[in-house]
Amino acid sequence: MSDPGAVARDAFLVPAYARQPVEFVRGEGARLWDADGAEYLDVQTGLAVNSVGHCHPKVVAAITEQAARLIHVGNLFHTAPGEELARRLAQSSLGGRVHYANSGTEANEAAIKMARKARRGGRIVSVHRGFHGRTYGSLSATPQESKQAPFAPLVPGFEAVAPTADAIRAAVDTSTAALLLEPVQGESGVYELGAEVLHAAREACDAAGAALIFDEVQCGLGRTGTLWAHQHEGVVPDLMTVAKALGGGLPIGAVITNERFAEGFEPGDHGSTFAGGPVACSAGLAVLDVVEDPALLQRVRDLGEHARHALAELPGVIEVRGRGLMLAAELDPARTEPATDLVGRALREERLVLNATGPTTLRLLPPLTITDAQLDDALARLARLLDPQESR
Repeated sequence: MSDPGAVARDAFLVPAYARQPVEFVRGEGARLWDADGAEYLDVQTGLAVNSVGHCHPKVVAAITEQAARLIHVGNLFHTAPGEELARRLAQSSLGGRVHYANSGTEANEAAIKMARKARRGGRIVSVHRGFHGRTYGSLSATPQESKQAPFAPLVPGFEAVAPTADAIRAAVDTSTAALLLEPVQGESGVYELGAEVLHAAREACDAAGAALIFDEVQCGLGRTGTLWAHQHEGVVPDLMTVAKALGGGLPIGAVITNERFAEGFEPGDHGSTFAGGPVACSAGLAVLDVVEDPALLQRVRDLGEHARHALAELPGVIEVRGRGLMLAAELDPARTEPATDLVGRALREERLVLNATGPTTLRLLPPLTITDAQLDDALARLARLLDPQESR
């Protein structure tokens, strides 16, 4: 746990992250090991990136084999992994085409540009509690004062409304280019928008001729127990952004379109030097091989229900939110320490890796491949932290 080299390393890093004083050197499935050889149980997964677990054999093999053949040529040429991954992403979701990015915020930037180009301008409407990234367009669609204020002025033409059906109906009109939503809001504390809101969003966009964009950067790719989170409610967007889990740990993002937006960009409209490279796309194909399995998705739903019930029974937990293995436990501030402090103590005392989205909210994003025993172990460790008598 101790890391005598941390001060020296941090001297050369911009302090943009509140790093914990531990250096991880190896991972396998739901387990991590630090530089001292101590073993940890990971239910944070690099913020939903390692959804198939650390160093999944299929992902490692795909990366290794592709890297030995070809690492990069850029987007002026064809590569089989990029074309095959695009086919599988499109055919599993919206039926159009794919534009690659390197991250979730870049995918959202591309989707916003695509929607505005189709409308020749127009407002972008998002909802409160949403989080869409930290680049300027995505940040402008993220109505959180603490994140926006230091970087004002932001991009004009963005409006945020309450995450309700009535507010969305009132906000979306013929001046709207797009409505941008997360079906399950992750960074604000795992809030499901629900069927009424998503159906109202679809109807409002159809009536106004606006694009409906779903940000599934965190909630997509099996995290909620279906391949795509919007499938629970049967509401299909025009554009969908994905990233995080797609590369199994490598940086990759994508905008997936329907047929209406399949030609939303033409050469010169948008680009990226590294996006859609063959190594990252090979990793993405391996991830899809794992998460498209109906048995795995059913197991995610089952484990999620088990975890929801178990979390609700823990001391100090007053609410559990989420679906599948995307869960939040809301803590009673009168009975527990701040969630941010609890995360640090979990790491030190229980070798449990989790995170907090606010002072009273713990978020659990375990690997979709976590075993029953590992999940129960994680819940037992959390129980001991919330009630020290549990350890006696």
